[in-house]
Amino acid sequence: MVPMLETRALNLTLDFCLRVGELLLASGAGAADVTSTMQTLAWHFGVRYPDIDVTFTALSMSYQSDPEEPPLLQVRHVKQREIDYEDLTLVDQLVREVIADRVDLVEARATLARIVSSGHSTPRWVTSLAWGFMCSGVGILLGGDFTVVAIAFLAAVCIDRLQLLMARRRMPFFYQQVAGGVVATLLAAAAAAVGAVDNPSLVITANIVMMLAGIGFMGALQDALSGFYVTAGARLTEALLATAGIIAGVSGGLTVADVAGVELRRVGLGVTSWETLTPIALGAALCAGAFAFASYAPRRSILPIAAVAGLAIMIQQSIAIQGFGRAWPTALAAFFVGLISFTVAGRLKVPPLVVVVSAVVPMLPGLSIYRGLALMAEGGTATSQGLLSMITAASVAIALSSGVILGEYVAQPLKREARRLESRLAGPRLVGPLRSGRPRRTRSQRATSRHSRRTAPPAP
Repeated sequence: MVPMLETRALNLTLDFCLRVGELLLASGAGAADVTSTMQTLAWHFGVRYPDIDVTFTALSMSYQSDPEEPPLLQVRHVKQREIDYEDLTLVDQLVREVIADRVDLVEARATLARIVSSGHSTPRWVTSLAWGFMCSGVGILLGGDFTVVAIAFLAAVCIDRLQLLMARRRMPFFYQQVAGGVVATLLAAAAAAVGAVDNPSLVITANIVMMLAGIGFMGALQDALSGFYVTAGARLTEALLATAGIIAGVSGGLTVADVAGVELRRVGLGVTSWETLTPIALGAALCAGAFAFASYAPRRSILPIAAVAGLAIMIQQSIAIQGFGRAWPTALAAFFVGLISFTVAGRLKVPPLVVVVSAVVPMLPGLSIYRGLALMAEGGTATSQGLLSMITAASVAIALSSGVILGEYVAQPLKREARRLESRLAGPRLVGPLRSGRPRRTRSQRATSRHSRRTAPPAP
């Protein structure tokens, strides 16, 4: 029979691990990262080899101290999903404090409760303005003029406020994406009808990138590569459904504009030259920095994220100028992001996921999606070209995710502790401490252990 005190401590430990895993999973962390972090915490508190199961909507953790004793099982459901890099960073730091023995279980549980229950110091309307600046950065990246940038800013603020209102009414995310696509298209059509903009398609493309930014393509591919196929399938289904909502909203808006007699000409892929690299890099930096701010990333990380995004887009465009298409330049730029983000995140004391997701946002395939929709709306021979553009958009999304994860695979083994984790980790760590669950002994502890073994009496 397990003593009551041990049972209570075990229950508190399992509950703490599950609550940490719930917040990480809801913030976009991969299932492998969540599992490894929970195992590390459990090992640190004396729970050896618990059984952990992570799915898209639930986490379970069980432990059996003896085959003759009944196992203890706890389950938590992920009820809310939103991009919140402040909470993600605070929990990541809390896990490191626990592993370093600077925080005990009671204090850790209290700290976690404060993180979850406390709000943000940034007002919500400021976050809406940040989404507007993000779309303005995309407008600059695409070569839009001041009017395009201003209308993209206005449309982004309207979309964010509308989606926030729908979220409070508990509307599914699919309908929020549909509404966002309709608002972006109708505002662009209205601007074109009054002659405010010459190329309203750039406004729509900028807002498509905004709505794509919250979709977890990277988490889905990371889970697939690390062997969590159930979670990967669920995340991929959610991502495809959210993307379908964007497509439905934009195509509906295009239909309304066509019936109203407003011509929204399709935008070409554009021709990048060496002279346009500077404004493209500035637009990408503004887009990534604003996205990080809107996602409540720590303020110290915004400028480095903007710099990484600017360098990445320059790498992408420099290779694309040579005629290498879209997917491969994007994959190489994403590989650069994954390679450098591990070091940058370590210096900034934030999870690499914060740097990675924010830095690749300017390279999301919003232009290909809009062009594909516009071509398919024309019908006839343009339909096949539209389908090809949509396939290009899918290949760019895969290139982004796979390139970033490959960069993490290459970067992390360069660290001294990574080789000891290769047998424990199924993939690169984008969240959580890069160390094993077994506590490392100090040099004095190892010397004491060797001395005790030498001086110990011989066994009878």
